[in-house]
Amino acid sequence: MKNANQGALPELDGSQLRIGIVRARFNDDVTSALLNACTTELAALNVPSDNIEYVSVPGALEVPLALQALADSEKYDALIALGCIIRGETYHFELVANESGAGVTRVGLEHGIPIANAILTTENMAQAVARQVEKGRDAARVAVEMAQLLERLK
Repeated sequence: MKNANQGALPELDGSQLRIGIVRARFNDDVTSALLNACTTELAALNVPSDNIEYVSVPGALEVPLALQALADSEKYDALIALGCIIRGETYHFELVANESGAGVTRVGLEHGIPIANAILTTENMAQAVARQVEKGRDAARVAVEMAQLLERLK
């Protein structure tokens, strides 16, 4: 939810983290803005640029497979999924939204790696544009916070 009260953030320091990012190119203007906001926030959280791996895929349905490949490498402390699915006139929206979301979750659970899911699902382009920066920043913070949490719980 846009501008939701997310509570107090813990101290976040990504200086020792390796982060993998998968960005869907479909709706490129929005996903490029998501990526820019995300990487800007990762830099603000002290994640070294050399510790960020970025790959792109055609669309949201391809994101989970790329995440799986990154997770399989065991090189990352957290992953980030970026994409944008805008409702159209057919059932395709529900299919893509549901399957990409389930795939992202499945990869995280199967590999025990946090994945910040910033695949936007909106009714129209205006909603996507209104959320692109905030959601990109949120994804960076979620990835760092969850990587720190899992390290602490080990």
